[in-house]
Amino acid sequence: MNTNRDLNYSLYVQKVDGFERTPFRSELEKYMVIRSGNVEQVKINFAQIRKNFLAGKGKLSDDPVRNVMYHFVTAVALISRTCIDGGMSHDVAYTLSDIYIQRADKCRTCEGLLDIFEEMQVDFAERMRALKKENVISIHIRKCIDYIYEHLDGDVSVKNIADVIGLNPSYLSKLFIKETGISVKDFITRAKISTAENMLKYSDFSYLDISLALGFSSQSAFISVFKKINGITPKKYREMYYSENTSVKKQTSD
Repeated sequence: MNTNRDLNYSLYVQKVDGFERTPFRSELEKYMVIRSGNVEQVKINFAQIRKNFLAGKGKLSDDPVRNVMYHFVTAVALISRTCIDGGMSHDVAYTLSDIYIQRADKCRTCEGLLDIFEEMQVDFAERMRALKKENVISIHIRKCIDYIYEHLDGDVSVKNIADVIGLNPSYLSKLFIKETGISVKDFITRAKISTAENMLKYSDFSYLDISLALGFSSQSAFISVFKKINGITPKKYREMYYSENTSVKKQTSD
């Protein structure tokens, strides 16, 4: 089936109407928050878009409820993949996705779907937070890990973490190694590189943008650390994974 005619007409109508689609970069940022386990920020993000939920989103159906439903299915598919990349098991992520799609399918109002939409995002975020702390015992280290994931864009150091949670930096360092098996510095680096991997897969952020977003001193410093951990450069990593995942997004949006 040739879709060029429909495509050109739709693009023309969107231009006349002044429609601007939400950039995937903006969507990715919200998925990254879910993946990081920052439950509070997930709630804030959803509250900000709820009143005008369809702004910047394409029209997938003339039926309002079905339109929201289709956007829900697209989002939960991408969120589950993002969380899998963050360490959630395939079985858990896809089964959770199935459960929420089945629940949404029974819903007959847009408001009801938005309630499920928010619940789904919070559920994934809570599970990601728990996953990152499942082998951690003390409340201090739990707070430490939360702080790290919520401040990956800044200069995260043992000293500023220790100041926030009220521990001596030396004691915190020893306690962290004891309970996680790695140093605070190594944990921060791994968290940043893991986030960078996701940004390389799912966005067109430049290497400079990624390095700045994750608090690296320079683009070259980011590339050096990335290559040290993964054995390949960010450029090579993106070449390997980016096209695959953008094609998945297109398929789920069709």
